Amino acid sequence: MLATGNAGKICEFAELLGPLGFEFVAQAEFGIEPPEENGDTFEANALLKARYAAARSGLPALADDSGLEVDALGGAPGVRSARYAGEGAGDLANLQKLLHAMQSVDDAARAARFRCVIALVRDANDPSPIFGRGAWEGRILRAPLGAGGFGYDPVFAPDGESRSVAKLPSLEKHAQSHRGQALRNLVANWRGGVAR
Repeated sequence: MLATGNAGKICEFAELLGPLGFEFVAQAEFGIEPPEENGDTFEANALLKARYAAARSGLPALADDSGLEVDALGGAPGVRSARYAGEGAGDLANLQKLLHAMQSVDDAARAARFRCVIALVRDANDPSPIFGRGAWEGRILRAPLGAGGFGYDPVFAPDGESRSVAKLPSLEKHAQSHRGQALRNLVANWRGGVAR
């Protein structure tokens, strides 16, 4: 069970998990509405979503929590990235709020990162959930560039790149992205049996 209703994430997970031999069903196909994300960390929210989906479906569940951390904004929007402009706000409103908050920030002070934590539980009460973590360093652009991706992709340029994430081909994005890193880390931790 993939514990998300975000169409962009579903597409990315399909592209990332397929080559690893995983098959998943999105929680919306079971009529499962997402829980309230009230954790203070990406780890807490990822685990909350995974346990919730597992409890309602009876299946092992995988959930991620991810977001954008901007140094000039003290780490905001952080765990509130999807709700930065308010509950129910869409990508455009979140982008506009971010660009407004960053309009007077010098180019040298626009460092940011995408961060992702993925949690895997075998059942709702799994005492040893497995986590994967990833971070993707870059900077906030002054205006959106590109039409690909979702969320903050049009205003985030990875370190060493002049292109925004929204302009990267999907295979190139997955090779570098916070979500791709977190998934590879999760698989390594699962196969290696390392401390969770």
